[in-house]
Amino acid sequence: MSTRTKSGSGNLRGLFLDMIATERNASKNTLDAYARDLDDYAAFLESKKSDFSKADTQTIRNYLSALHKRELAAASVARKLSAIRQLHRFLYTEGKRADDPSAVLEGPRRGRPLPKVMSVDEVTKLLAAAHDAAAQTGDTKDAAARRLRALRLAALLELLYASGLRVSELIALPASAAHTKQDAIIVRGKGNKERLVPIGDAAKRAMKAYFDARATEEKPATQRWLFPSFGASGHVTRQHVARELKALAAAAGIAPAKISPHVLRHAFASHLLSNGADLRVVQALLGHADISTTQIYTHVLDERLKNMVRDLHPLAEK
Repeated sequence: MSTRTKSGSGNLRGLFLDMIATERNASKNTLDAYARDLDDYAAFLESKKSDFSKADTQTIRNYLSALHKRELAAASVARKLSAIRQLHRFLYTEGKRADDPSAVLEGPRRGRPLPKVMSVDEVTKLLAAAHDAAAQTGDTKDAAARRLRALRLAALLELLYASGLRVSELIALPASAAHTKQDAIIVRGKGNKERLVPIGDAAKRAMKAYFDARATEEKPATQRWLFPSFGASGHVTRQHVARELKALAAAAGIAPAKISPHVLRHAFASHLLSNGADLRVVQALLGHADISTTQIYTHVLDERLKNMVRDLHPLAEK
C-alpha cells in the first residue's frame, strides 16, 4: 500500500474505500482499481503541496491535463475522473469538505468502440488446439504435468465460451462446480450478486476431465477451487489465464493479439445474438445491471436484421 495512506489524503481515501466496500459491496478488484487511481491523484496533489481536503477545481483540471500529457487513453482518464468525482462527492456529503471542486468538470468525450469479436471458426480452432494438447499422453512426470495444464486450459476455454463468464468469476469457481448434474452453475459476479449461468455438455465434460485428473495428484482437502494455484488467492490469476490463451492462440495459428478472456466473453454474446438470442436474455447471462451496457452488441442485431430482410422479404431480390 502506498505511503500516502499515512497522510491526510490517505486517511480520507481509506474512509472512501471503506464506504464503497460496505455500502456498495465493491469487490477486491474494484477497491484495488479505486485505490490505484486515487493514489495517482494524491501523488499529483502532493507534488503541488495539496491534498484531498484542499484541492480546488483548477488543480483537478491541471491533473487531467497532466494525464493527457502522459498520453493516457480517454477511457483511462474518464475512469480516474470518475474516481475523483466520487471521492469529492463523498467528502462533501460527509462534511469533510464544504464544497465539491469536481462537480463542474466534464470528462473526455469518448466513442464507444465495437467489442473485439472472434469468429465461430476461430473459436473452433482454439478449442480444437486445446483438446489436442490435452489428448497428449506420456509416461514421464513432466508429460503428466503438461497434460494436466492442458486439461485445465481446455476447461477454462470451454467454460468461457459456453457461459460468457467474466474471467474474475471464472477463476473463482469452487471445486463443486465440476460435480454439477445440472445444465447451469451459480456464479457470484459484480456487487457480490449471484446469477444462474447455463453451461453446455462440452464445458461439463472438460471440467470433469480436468478435475478427475487433478484429483489423482492432490488430497481432497486441498480441492477448494476448481482452478487452484499456489498464489495468495489460492486460484489461478486473470493474468495467467490471459497468457495461456495467447500461447494457445499462437499454437492454433491465430494472432495472439486478437485473443483475451474478455474477447471470448464478447464472442459468447455476439454469437448468441447473431443466432437469434434476445438482447435482454444476453444481458441476464452476462450479468449486466443496465441494458445500455449490453447494447454495444447492437451492431450484431443490425446485421441480423439486414440479413432477415434480404433472405425473407418477398421483394428483396427484385
